[in-house]
Amino acid sequence: MIFSLDAAAAFRDELRAAGKTLVFTNGHFDLLHVGHLDYLEKARALGDALIIGLNGDPSSERLKGTGRPIVPDHERARLLSALRCVDGVIIFYDDTAHALIEALRPDIYVKGGDYHDKPLPERPAVESYGGRVILINLLPGHSTSNLIRRVKALP
Repeated sequence: MIFSLDAAAAFRDELRAAGKTLVFTNGHFDLLHVGHLDYLEKARALGDALIIGLNGDPSSERLKGTGRPIVPDHERARLLSALRCVDGVIIFYDDTAHALIEALRPDIYVKGGDYHDKPLPERPAVESYGGRVILINLLPGHSTSNLIRRVKALP
């Protein structure tokens, strides 16, 4: 399901009332690949529902550079929402998911293990209300950047 912020908040309220755990992650998810699927399946296994905050096209271009994203945000959202492990997707246009985290207050916030060595801007927001931050190891050798390099190297 592709959520508006209000619909995502209502879904969160239903989960909370039922005593269920919401897991939240965010990212660009450009050129969906098995590394993304592995990460999302691991994230979903941590709770009862998984919502993805999807960087919209303007923030993806700001953060990833000219020419990105390759796949438009509404198509990426549709692909992600079709995955069995994903309960909902919400497109956002800021450079961080800070506002979404404050609005949804997920029980668990998940990011990739590449954040072991760099600051996670959303961490203070999550920890301010008692949420947990969990870093998941990424599937080695699987990234959109690697995929783009392989395509560019084709004859």
